[in-house]
Amino acid sequence: MEPLAFKLRPTRLDDIFGQTHLIGPNGPIRRMIKNNKISSLILYGNPGIGKTTLALVICEELKLNYIAFNASTDNKQTLKLAIEMGNLHDRFVLIVDEIHRMKKDIQDYLLPFVEKGQVILIGLTTINPYHSVNPAIRSRTLIFKLKELSKEDLNIALLSTINKINNKITITDEAREYIINKSAGEVRFLINSLEGILNIINDDKIDLDIAKTIIQKPALVSDKDADNYYDNLSGLQKSIRGSDVNASVHYLAKLLLADDLIPLIRRLSVICYEDIGLANPSMGPKVKAASEIALEVGMPEARIPLSVIVCEMALSPKSNSAYLAIDKALNDIENGNTGPLPENLKPYKDEYLYPHDYPGAWIDQQYLPNAIKDVIYFEPKTTSKYEQSLKERYDAIMKAKKTNK
Repeated sequence: MEPLAFKLRPTRLDDIFGQTHLIGPNGPIRRMIKNNKISSLILYGNPGIGKTTLALVICEELKLNYIAFNASTDNKQTLKLAIEMGNLHDRFVLIVDEIHRMKKDIQDYLLPFVEKGQVILIGLTTINPYHSVNPAIRSRTLIFKLKELSKEDLNIALLSTINKINNKITITDEAREYIINKSAGEVRFLINSLEGILNIINDDKIDLDIAKTIIQKPALVSDKDADNYYDNLSGLQKSIRGSDVNASVHYLAKLLLADDLIPLIRRLSVICYEDIGLANPSMGPKVKAASEIALEVGMPEARIPLSVIVCEMALSPKSNSAYLAIDKALNDIENGNTGPLPENLKPYKDEYLYPHDYPGAWIDQQYLPNAIKDVIYFEPKTTSKYEQSLKERYDAIMKAKKTNK
């Protein structure tokens, strides 16, 4: 028996929910179809928002033959047979699911057919193709991102689906809102959930209790390989940087549901030194300790030490002074703004003055190359007592240098 989401899959652009930036009156895909033309495309976006559906509707609207190819499971021989069959027609579309997983030898075989126009390629992926798809493929396609469906889009999809199945069915506002919220922007999850609900109701009414019986967990998009995973990592970093502890815990929870701690722990280490830095240098060992404990105990217990450290990171003073300093220095070196080591710093040179032999373990001498001897990289901040104390010593050193000139 066909699933409801498959049975009710749209066959016309007008039946697709959302994506008006692509298929609205002035959308590029609608205008191509209106002109009976289509370019090779890559469609990307979160799971369950209509990438495959849009690809199939394009073929249906243009009356084009198509062959589906999965880059994860199908091999080069399968592709050869597909192209041989497709070339029996004037125009045909090759729909490549998970195009980011396409092996190099398969890409090399496919590229000439796409380049000559013998194959119209429609690639589908959940991962940003600018990061994951071979540049040779990208250069021969137009890339369009499908946007996350809004609650309004999902509401229309829900009511439309109910009407198509049985227009006598009623749904309470609470149940409708619950289903939409739990679907997390995924229309496929919404329709599959609705099908499950329809399989257990004894009358023509859907209420909140019935909806909760079927949907017990939201359709969170947390696949570690999905573009959304990296969006959530970005959300976590920006929330910690912005000292919003509640948002930080929210994105941590989303990332924990992907059940892959390594990328999360790596990002926490980066955040610690990029955004907290010298404002709270004790945070580094704390992050390391919490991360090691999380890896040792695994999920679900790992959530506890990670929540503790994320809360502390969010509420910690912040400073990016060291991060800015090294980037400025790297930029100088990459652009040739450097020079040879000063003579007094070269090995076995008598000119070098040993700082520990002087009061305060400091003596004024040149350390930077001559060409940039007065450059300033480090600009301390005063967001914490610790960095304030560093700034006081730094200012005293700079003042002494000026006095000795």
